[in-house]
Amino acid sequence: MKINIDLPDLSFNSDGLLPVITQDINTGRVLMLAWMNREAIALTIETEQAVYFSRSRNELWRKGATSGNTQHVKAISFDCDADAVLLTVVPAGPACHNGHESCFDSTVISFGKE
Repeated sequence: MKINIDLPDLSFNSDGLLPVITQDINTGRVLMLAWMNREAIALTIETEQAVYFSRSRNELWRKGATSGNTQHVKAISFDCDADAVLLTVVPAGPACHNGHESCFDSTVISFGKE
């Protein structure tokens, strides 16, 4: 099913990519940072599954295609400059390739509570 949605005038970088922050809808936790090109955004909208662009492999990849750790997209937001994406997802398993729930599991600097 094709979906007609008016997207903002997106500001892709010189490689035709936008950075994407992916967040767990239930916990609010940031899961990962990835990249999307125009086709990845269109496929994500069409399938409601997170599709990213792999810079190292130079190809599209649907999150969980090999691991089973898919991300069902509940919302797509663009920042005020239309040069970054926020995906709000329901994850089915860990987001990080090393098996952690989040790619941001290693706190290097913590300033404590206020």
